[in-house]
Amino acid sequence: MLEPIMHILNEKKIVLASGAKTRQEFLRNIGVNAECCPSRFEENLDPKSFNSFSEFVEETALQKVLEVERRLTKEGQAPDVVIGADTMVTVDNQMFGKPANPEEAVKMLKRLSGKSNVVLTGVAVKARGQEPRKFTEKTEVFFDEMTEEQIRAYVNTKEPLDKAGSYAIQGRGGTFVTRISGDYSAVIGLPLNRLCAVLYDLYHE
Repeated sequence: MLEPIMHILNEKKIVLASGAKTRQEFLRNIGVNAECCPSRFEENLDPKSFNSFSEFVEETALQKVLEVERRLTKEGQAPDVVIGADTMVTVDNQMFGKPANPEEAVKMLKRLSGKSNVVLTGVAVKARGQEPRKFTEKTEVFFDEMTEEQIRAYVNTKEPLDKAGSYAIQGRGGTFVTRISGDYSAVIGLPLNRLCAVLYDLYHE
């Protein structure tokens, strides 16, 4: 999708407002070089103050982007494009972010066992001198039944402890997933198709 504008993107300073190497690797795999600059935004927004979970993840992503853009510009390293994302998991209309501790991870995984959950990844893209663009990608993930022993053994690997919903579909957590409906890359944290469509729209003449 991006090949017609790749010569333009290659000349841009593209920054990911994230420390997630997986997101950076996603972009590298499609030929986009992006620097990682973890946002210092505290992520303290109250989900209850938003009309929907989509609005919440989009606004969180946007605040990450704006913080990174301001900081880098102040340091004389103004980026051309900043990309931010925020991922959360919902089950029965309840939001699951990252677990605070191993026991909370166990509780989350018990809720996911034998059910489907919806992963929402909100994305914000801010090109220099332009208004930010935001969107949310939703993917439904179906889990197999998990035993207590399996859940605790998985939590003991520490993989779930920094993941929304307490699982990583691209890692050991993927062994519990029976199927998905939607964009796989959105579950990992960066919906490539929608993101590329935004970048194409920004720079295609």
